[in-house]
Amino acid sequence: MKKMKRIASLILCVFLLSVSSMTVMAEKGYTYCYDYWGDVQYSPDAYKMVGVYTSVELGLDVGLSSPQGLFIVDRTIYVCDTGNNRILELERTDTDTITYVRSIDSITGDVEVKTFNSPTDVAVSDDGYMYVADSNNNRILKLTMDGEYVMEFDKPTDATFDQSLSFLPSKIAIDTAGRVYCVATNVNRGLIKFENDGVFSGFVGATPVTYDWTDYIWKRLATQAQRAQMESFIPTEYDNLYMDYEGFIYACTSRVTEEDVDNGDATPIRKLNMMGSDIMVRNGEYPVIGDLYFGSGGGYEGISLITDVTAMDNDVFFGLDRNRGRIFAYDDQGRMLFCFGGNGNMNGYFKQPTALDHMGHDLIVLDALDRSLTLFTPTEYGNNIFNAIEQFQDGFYEESGESWRAVMDMNGNYDLAYIGLGRALLRQEEYEEALDYFRLKYDEDNYSRAFKQYRKEWVEEHIVVIFLVVFVLLAVPLAIGRIREIKQEIARAGIK
Repeated sequence: MKKMKRIASLILCVFLLSVSSMTVMAEKGYTYCYDYWGDVQYSPDAYKMVGVYTSVELGLDVGLSSPQGLFIVDRTIYVCDTGNNRILELERTDTDTITYVRSIDSITGDVEVKTFNSPTDVAVSDDGYMYVADSNNNRILKLTMDGEYVMEFDKPTDATFDQSLSFLPSKIAIDTAGRVYCVATNVNRGLIKFENDGVFSGFVGATPVTYDWTDYIWKRLATQAQRAQMESFIPTEYDNLYMDYEGFIYACTSRVTEEDVDNGDATPIRKLNMMGSDIMVRNGEYPVIGDLYFGSGGGYEGISLITDVTAMDNDVFFGLDRNRGRIFAYDDQGRMLFCFGGNGNMNGYFKQPTALDHMGHDLIVLDALDRSLTLFTPTEYGNNIFNAIEQFQDGFYEESGESWRAVMDMNGNYDLAYIGLGRALLRQEEYEEALDYFRLKYDEDNYSRAFKQYRKEWVEEHIVVIFLVVFVLLAVPLAIGRIREIKQEIARAGIK
């Protein structure tokens, strides 16, 4: 009997230890980053979940159905309730309260089709107009905020647009001049651009075409029938876009392969200027691709598939991975700040994340399968990171350094805290101390910059000593030589 009790106690202890370790792993594995060596470094949570808002919490009479689009202006949230053919307007009235304001499911004014048909995205311009990607009605609508028809953007009739394709706008962004940039299904020539009067003005930001030279040569030698069966060398499609406060467009694509990642050709997130050129700075140790490691597990496999992107006013941008439900944060240098999230049924995790936007530093994720919104707000750790970045951008280098020290106190394994502190010291002309922090995290570029300035400063401080040493090194041999000559002349004169 005693033996049985010991066995039962042992089993209970093992169970409790395993549960405890599972809990620790769950907490430990939620937020992480990569160090210089490419190893995963877990960290304190940069964001905490405030709430999950389903149709019940929002007070909707008709529940959400396959929502696809999300747009935030100040504290107002617009959601494309695609399955119900309507646009919802929500309001964040408190830290953790989001309430329903109204629903727009019909259009007033001089327009023939007065209802939506699978709207997939919504945007609000600076001058107060609402734009809706009315996908299955093959149009982009411009409406007043009361839902009154103003104009529409239809299928381009230009020869550069394949007229055999239907015009299926899926995602949109509006610039300060009222120009519309559109991602359309099956269009792989870049973003479709319309002027504010509805005139199609071309494609912007077509992705670079990559191909294998052997395939190219074979294609040149093949017959017409064989070429028709071969894969075309065409750019990939975009999934989503976001226009930041400066008018630059962040565009993302999930049409990335493991081969692209292995070859270093993968650029799932791009920052486009008005000419459509990718101007994203990529100074990080690793490319902006989401997870560096990928495999099979938990029903998920393969690389990160970035399905949406948003950017804050501090130039920190976020990519949403629809594959594993993770959110990746990067700074303006393309260095990963942190990653968090995942797929699952718990709060703070997702089933099918489809859209991402920000409200200040807070993040909101739209889940199409769970039919919900999840609100995240930065923790003290996350706020310290943002403070350090913003203080540095505003020229408050001493304060930025103190914020990075606060980050280091909370996470001593965070490479960017050391580099950030080193950069702050560099701007304060504390070159020798900056060298120590860059050396610790193998930041060769910044180390070289700091060493160049340190060497220049040292030379300026010791120029008199350097001059005297050089003078002595040059003058003493000359003086000794002259003395020897005089002695020899005297000696020769004495002999005579």
